[in-house]
Amino acid sequence: MLAVALNVWTGSPLLALWIGSRLQGSGPPKMGPVFVVVVTFAVLSFALAGVLARLGDAYNRRTGQTAQVHRHVAWLRSMRGERPQYPGDRGEVTALEQILIIAVVVCILAFEIWFFFFSGSPIDQRSGR
Repeated sequence: MLAVALNVWTGSPLLALWIGSRLQGSGPPKMGPVFVVVVTFAVLSFALAGVLARLGDAYNRRTGQTAQVHRHVAWLRSMRGERPQYPGDRGEVTALEQILIIAVVVCILAFEIWFFFFSGSPIDQRSGR
C-alpha cells in the first residue's frame, strides 16, 4: 500500500510527463501533448486510487477488521457528531488511512526540503545550495 500511495505522488506524474515529452518533440509547447499529460495523469491517479482501495479492503479482510457501523467524513458532520454514538465505541484509523497519512507527510517534507534548500531563487538568482 505504501508503494502505491507514493506512486500517486511520484510515479503517476512522472509517467504522464514522460509520455507527454515523447509526443512533444522539439519546438514550443503544443496543446496536444499538454492535454495528453493531463488525461494520462488523471487516468493513472484514479487507477492507483482504485488499487489502493482494493488493497485496503484485502488487508481488512485478512486481518479480520470490520467496517464501522456509522461513519461520516469529518466535513459532513456537525460538532455534535464528535461524541461517540455508542458508549465505549471509538473510531479507529485503518491501515490504509495510516499509510496515506505517512505518504502525505513524507511528500510534504520532501517538498519543503527541496523548496527551502535546493530550489533556485528567482529574486536574487541564487542557486539555492
